Amino acid sequence: MQEDIQKLQHGQGAQLSYNSSRLRVSGEIDLGSVERILKSDGARLVMQLGPQSDAENDPYSSGTGSSHAHGHEHGHGEGRLMKWLLSISALLYLAAFFLEDKVPGAVLVSAYAAVMVLSGHTTFIRGLRNLGRFKFNMDTLMTVALIGAIAIGEWREAALVAILFGVNEMLEGYGMNRARQSLSALLDAAPKEAELLRDGVTVRVPIDSLSPGDIVRVRPGEKIPSDGIIVKGAGAINEAAITGESVPSSKETGAEVFGGSISTDGLLDIEISKAYQDSSLAKIMHLVQEAQDSKTPTELFIDKFAKYYTPGIMLIALAAAILPPLLFGQSWTTWLYQGLSILIVGCPCSLVLSSPIALVSGMTRAARLGILVKGGIHMEQLGRLESIAFDKTGTLTRGEPAVITEIVYDPQFYAVAGSMEQSSLHPLASAVMRYLAVKRPDLQYMDPHQPAVLPGEGITAELNGREYWVGSDAVLRHVQLSPSEQKTVAADIDRLKRQGYTLIAAASRDRVLGLFGLADEIRQEAGDVVTALHREGIVNTVMLTGDHAQSAAAIAEQSGVRSYYASLLPEQKVEHIRSLSRSGRTAMVGDGINDAPALAAADLGIAMGKGTDSAIETADVVLMQDHLGRLPAAISIGKRVNTVIRWNIAISLSLKGIALLLTIPGWLTLWIAILSDMGATILVTLLGLTILWGKKHQGIPRKRLEA
Repeated sequence: MQEDIQKLQHGQGAQLSYNSSRLRVSGEIDLGSVERILKSDGARLVMQLGPQSDAENDPYSSGTGSSHAHGHEHGHGEGRLMKWLLSISALLYLAAFFLEDKVPGAVLVSAYAAVMVLSGHTTFIRGLRNLGRFKFNMDTLMTVALIGAIAIGEWREAALVAILFGVNEMLEGYGMNRARQSLSALLDAAPKEAELLRDGVTVRVPIDSLSPGDIVRVRPGEKIPSDGIIVKGAGAINEAAITGESVPSSKETGAEVFGGSISTDGLLDIEISKAYQDSSLAKIMHLVQEAQDSKTPTELFIDKFAKYYTPGIMLIALAAAILPPLLFGQSWTTWLYQGLSILIVGCPCSLVLSSPIALVSGMTRAARLGILVKGGIHMEQLGRLESIAFDKTGTLTRGEPAVITEIVYDPQFYAVAGSMEQSSLHPLASAVMRYLAVKRPDLQYMDPHQPAVLPGEGITAELNGREYWVGSDAVLRHVQLSPSEQKTVAADIDRLKRQGYTLIAAASRDRVLGLFGLADEIRQEAGDVVTALHREGIVNTVMLTGDHAQSAAAIAEQSGVRSYYASLLPEQKVEHIRSLSRSGRTAMVGDGINDAPALAAADLGIAMGKGTDSAIETADVVLMQDHLGRLPAAISIGKRVNTVIRWNIAISLSLKGIALLLTIPGWLTLWIAILSDMGATILVTLLGLTILWGKKHQGIPRKRLEA
């Protein structure tokens, strides 16, 4: 159908996706001609999205022009009609079968002919049309088989073949639609309207009309229309549609929220920070649609194989029908019957379905867990990885400094440090204040007098008439210590620095009060994730970082990665990725702008969902949560998809091979042939759909992530 549409005027760029049941064409194309082509193969346009559905305005569309959804005839109302026709055909067939010895032959022939018309008319019409065009597919095979069976007087078996093939097609359509609908259900999170605040009055408006800076009101149970910041109110937000986390997270004024999330118990006023088409939910929809429309190497191989396979089967069937009678004087009727059976056995239904259902099911399963896979090829790659390289900052670590250790020389250390740092906006000062809030929540701070910034060192101020310094170890030059104290402090500083810590010191004129050792805190789940990846068969885990060696060594030891490389520039990360890729398929996990080149160079790029836009755009897989907990689940799903695809191909070819072997002793019948094809299709469909099953929360337990 795609080739025929591309031959139309303005149809050169037409793209038809079987997986997502969508057709993209130019807005200038003649839709009447398009509908006639679709109708000729049992499909139809069910919704026209219109010329505005481009990448700028429609998150589902990728490219300019109109986008249309097309439906196969086994969906919705027509699916119910097919069920009725098949049911009537089955009853009519049974009646003719049991009354075969009691009614005239003409009545039986008429009954079996009616069965074929009711259950196989669409296949017959498409097959005749394809024969006229010398196009060979499964409809062509079935049509030739039915005509041949009628020609040799096998009306009963021809009718049974028509019924079973109709059932087979219906089940095939159901299996693919089930996989499509599972993924489409994830897109229902998009709200349609928003409650816009204008001069204190709320107005219902389409979400497409919202602009950054607009204030919207979200009531309990309603969906947040787009990404934004809470300016009034507080409550629990269910972000499952974006992150896959089903447990609501508490949000207060100033917190960022995702579009598509649900306010569970609070009335919120939210300032929109992104137009809907730029929101996280819209990007997810766009990525999901692209994932459905892309084809993997396995699918492309199967498509190409089927293109030559079908004519090959017809030649084999022709040879089986005419060579034994011509060369060995065998019965023409017997071997013509065997040739027709081979045509049915050769129907490539199950082979064509081996990959799409498994891939769509796998991407759906991953999306439910907050793992966005941008295409089937990347889903296959997930299951074939041998090495994974991690960035350090923001990936294995939280990406912000935290107090990890301390040395206290004087009890006043906490009070002085907190009093001096409480008004500072420096990230290290914020880390100290977070630490003190947990360590000493009851502490009362003093107001510093005459504070002054010491460039490159820290700050100085008076507290209760005494002068103090807080900052890097450079501030200690202002302190007069005894030789023994100086030796002790110097040894502690040297030890902390060798361990990779950044230092914050607090001191008075004659005494060092204490030292804080700060570092980029490792994520709580990092060690469990790396261990789980090793269990999943990942041979090599590596950390690549631009940070200094001491810090890298500490994080590598805590996380359990098997090797690390420090002080790397972005181009050096790329060199290491290419080196790893030469020894096996390699993924890169990162979150920053400097990770984008390595993400692109890797066999598979994996980005953190709260990373930079450049990292997310470059990556092939996006972890929508701000943690690594679901990465092992992504690998596991990829492996399962690949296993199912291999099983599906093996089952399809094995059942056909066994059925073909039955031609040697002449045991192959039309009904055995159709049952072998039907059985393979049902097994392939069911195996593909099993990927959707499993525990809802797959990955590192949430309690560990919140530890």
